[in-house]
Amino acid sequence: MIFVDSHSHIFDKDFDLDRAKVIENAAALGVKYHILPNIDSTYSDRVLETSKTFEGICFPLIGLHPTSVSSSYEEELAHVEHMLQTTKYYGIGEIGIDLYWDKTYFEQQKIAFRYQLKLAKALNLPVVIHSRNSFDEIFEIVDQENDSTLRGVFHAFTGTIEQYQHIVDYGGFKIGIGGIVTYKNSGLDKVVANMDISQILLETDSPYLTPVPKRGQRNESQYLIYVAHKIFEVLGIPIEEVARITTKNTLELFNIKA
Repeated sequence: MIFVDSHSHIFDKDFDLDRAKVIENAAALGVKYHILPNIDSTYSDRVLETSKTFEGICFPLIGLHPTSVSSSYEEELAHVEHMLQTTKYYGIGEIGIDLYWDKTYFEQQKIAFRYQLKLAKALNLPVVIHSRNSFDEIFEIVDQENDSTLRGVFHAFTGTIEQYQHIVDYGGFKIGIGGIVTYKNSGLDKVVANMDISQILLETDSPYLTPVPKRGQRNESQYLIYVAHKIFEVLGIPIEEVARITTKNTLELFNIKA
């Protein structure tokens, strides 16, 4: 079986002492590929260095994370555009709206999100959307921007079945399912029970959102296996099919020839 971790911050400083070993441990369990979403300009070099060191295993994205939107967001967006002109990226992300941590720059978050959606459409690249306490606000913008060229994934999905259906109705979007689905009180497993496996990508969001039974530890791509087994348990689809279909979904979305 081959899996793809569709959302990993393996470039983070938390992995500076054992990054190669973490990737090796993941590969031993079938997690062969990693999609690396950017945060802001201070992480761009790390994303590229990790992708270069593990070429053909790690695939870089570029984007401005909503929690990094500040008064200097225009300079950050200029950085994203510059990097897209000089480097091969497999998507734009992670982008979106986050109203959990701080609402100070809410209006700027909306501007940055729409700008990056338009950029993705112009360059025919998928987007990775971060939505925390913000489905309605994100839907308002995507409803306006959606067309046949817009595609991507709603990462770390925690929504309702109605919100899932709203996303699927866009036509070009997938759902990123990670460790939260294994949390007893999340209720996400009940929503996933109504999903079609053809719409799902597996992710860790490592080093965050560690799945049960490793919760409380640093998350790693090898723990994607626990997410996959939960999908198997909820949907009743053989684990080999969970691997095959979610890997196909991810590689096709990011146009990766693995």
